[in-house]
Amino acid sequence: MSGAAEADLELGMKVNIDATRQIFDTLRKVNPGVKVIFTSTTAVYGPPPSPDFPLTEANAPSPGSSYGAQKLISETLLNDYSRRGLLDGRIVRLPTVLVRPGKPTGAASSFASGIFREPLNGQKSILPVSKDLSVWICSPRTVVKNLMHARDVPIEEYGGASRVVNLPGVTVSIREMLGALKSIGGQKALDLIEEKRDAATERIVESWPSTYDTSKAQKLGFSEDGALERTLREYLEDYGAKGT
Repeated sequence: MSGAAEADLELGMKVNIDATRQIFDTLRKVNPGVKVIFTSTTAVYGPPPSPDFPLTEANAPSPGSSYGAQKLISETLLNDYSRRGLLDGRIVRLPTVLVRPGKPTGAASSFASGIFREPLNGQKSILPVSKDLSVWICSPRTVVKNLMHARDVPIEEYGGASRVVNLPGVTVSIREMLGALKSIGGQKALDLIEEKRDAATERIVESWPSTYDTSKAQKLGFSEDGALERTLREYLEDYGAKGT
């Protein structure tokens, strides 16, 4: 996870590079040419030239975090294994997925789910970043649908040597997210948010671009995401208030 990888470089490399390579190497030896759907991250990009600059797969990655760098290394390896015919890689860069069920994780973006999940369950949640910050998000239902679609896209449709696709998402500000929380959970839920800025988390999240041109994904048939309020209602339908 992004926050944990930044806090512990060695652990991040073991999980995001060493373990990933071991999986790739085992697959290419045991089942050569097998399809591999690799979930990467938009954290491979560094800060864009401007906040509203729409990034595409053609923009050169320049990670602003160790997690982004480690994921980029694994992307490069899978692209090369695919070029050699050792594996059939499909690399999808995910937006921040919310709302994630369960407990908080070591991801720097964990707060994005937490500020919905915990208040809707009657629990306090910490907001560690500015309300003016914007993030690129996608619902779990849409992400799962797009992961399944990645498996079925004919490889010749990708075009060129790269197997990378930026998955569709929605750009929202933290302020808009809090408005959606109030819309679904009322003032009572909103009052459970405690603003407590954390410089380390904010630095990582600020390095992630929040605007993308996903023309490639659309051309390949990947699904667009819906409004944030719909995502929250889907979360409650799938997991209930507790989300466990």
